[in-house]
Amino acid sequence: MKFFENMFDPFAPANGAPPKTLFAFGKWLYAGSGKAVVFMGIISTLIGLAEVLAAWIVGLIIDRIATHGRDIFFDGFFWPLVLIVAFMLVLRPMLIMFQAGLNALTFGPGLSVLGLFRMHKHTLGQSLDFFEDDFAGRINQKQMQTNQALGQLLMELLNAVAFASAMLLGGAAVMFSSDYRLALAMLGWLVIYIAALRWGLPRIRALGKARAEARSAISGNFVDSIANITTVKLFAHTDLETKAARETLLRFRTAALNFGRQVFRFRIAIAILAGLLPVALVGSALALWYTGDSPTGAIVTAGILASRLGAMTGWFSFMLMGLFADIGTAEDGIATLAKDYTLLDRPEAAAPQNVTGTISFDKVGFHYGRESGGGLNGFDLTIKAGEKLALVGRSGAGKSTVLALLMRLRDVENGAILLDDTDLRDLTQDGLRKQIGMVTQDTKMFNRSARDNILYGRPDASEAELTAACEQAQAMEFILDLEDNRGRTGFDARLGERGVKLSGGQRQRIALARVILKNAPILVLDEATSALDSEVEAAIQDTMQTLMKGKTVIAIAHRLSTIAQMDRIVVLDEGRIIEQGSHSELLAMDGQYASFWNRQSGGFIVAEAAE
Repeated sequence: MKFFENMFDPFAPANGAPPKTLFAFGKWLYAGSGKAVVFMGIISTLIGLAEVLAAWIVGLIIDRIATHGRDIFFDGFFWPLVLIVAFMLVLRPMLIMFQAGLNALTFGPGLSVLGLFRMHKHTLGQSLDFFEDDFAGRINQKQMQTNQALGQLLMELLNAVAFASAMLLGGAAVMFSSDYRLALAMLGWLVIYIAALRWGLPRIRALGKARAEARSAISGNFVDSIANITTVKLFAHTDLETKAARETLLRFRTAALNFGRQVFRFRIAIAILAGLLPVALVGSALALWYTGDSPTGAIVTAGILASRLGAMTGWFSFMLMGLFADIGTAEDGIATLAKDYTLLDRPEAAAPQNVTGTISFDKVGFHYGRESGGGLNGFDLTIKAGEKLALVGRSGAGKSTVLALLMRLRDVENGAILLDDTDLRDLTQDGLRKQIGMVTQDTKMFNRSARDNILYGRPDASEAELTAACEQAQAMEFILDLEDNRGRTGFDARLGERGVKLSGGQRQRIALARVILKNAPILVLDEATSALDSEVEAAIQDTMQTLMKGKTVIAIAHRLSTIAQMDRIVVLDEGRIIEQGSHSELLAMDGQYASFWNRQSGGFIVAEAAE
């Protein structure tokens, strides 16, 4: 069994980016499994020839019975019979067993894993725009559908097409050995059969592609509704979501009916052809036998071949329908999954070394691909190593854009951003992000254990370091009280999808523990304490001061009281710096920052103030 199980590595990395054409994409997806593919093709071909040979053997035996009779049947025929028995009891079963081993132990457990691993790894490398422009559920469905379709396509080509082709060509050869006119009858039928395939299969391919697109939309729509179920409940819009689901399902049903109508017509045509084959082949053999031009065994061979080929062509045609539907499904998925990366590391890019934390924005321009509006305009800012800087401004002023560009979630359109005098584009993306610890307002959690979520900051951290980080983030008390629906408690309890089992404040404390554990030289705080109540926020102020010590810090906060002690506060408006200085200096200017401060009540800004 190990021979089949270890024929290829299901986790072997892919070479380069995925191509955009069907054959090339499939070759990229399953590269490395070539040995198994060749074996399967050869075995399937031999099995097809074995079926033809079995029919020929039966005809040979019938001929010998008719011509030799009982008394001399075995004369000179003993060893051929031994070979026939060996073929039937040893060789033919061995071929079938070898094919079963490849199907069950090589391709079944390996091919889907290999394809999904490579597709998912490539998808994870896409830019943020790729995921923002699509449904998460739809992307996942495309991965599953495409891998399944291409896997089935490859298996059908190896199992069915090789087998059927060998059987058809072998059958024609056997008919030709009996009488060339029988071969001509079979080839004439084959021409009509191929014409039927050429008529039906391309239509099935196109309609299958449309059906796959409609099916993936169902997944995207349903996952979107479920992921936002709290919003659905709060706005009492179950009926609205049901209506949207009905419309999506109606589009799928229409596409599925169009596909089904073509399949129905195609199967009728194939059924007629399957009935025509034995009539043509056996009828021709009978006519030739009647005139004395063909032996009795030829009728038997023709009958066996006709019945097997008739059944096989029905099955083969049905398989081809699925195959061409799979082609349509795969092409639909490839159009989404094989997109080129839009955010790339330069070939010479390297991970930063010995980072001090000096950050410079040099005339940075960024407008999200538009000519103007939103983003940054000639943005100039230098943050010294170890400096604590806050960004303030109205919604849309450009604060979040600054952070996205610093994290290189997007690339600048003009100018440059430097880390310790090195352009971010000359650094690897992963290498850069390892130097930055970030806590966001909308904290994301995995549906994994509390331990896994916190260790995401530093997977190799010890249990003692994990506990210390949680205590610093004031998270230990509620973590120890966690329990999930399977009875797992404390650090082992699952947090639910996106951390829904936690309150907003608990999620932020988990995120703080994660960043404490990461201990990166640059710290980015985007409303890092916005979900905490005043008591908890006050309790972790000392932790925040300890966390920021010796690091370059960039913070965004609505509550200006939380950033009043920063070394410098920068006020943005329409993508430009309009004020900067310490808290007291900005109040003395009596500008926009002073206006924000004066409008606060209990540390909050009214609706028209900063984002």
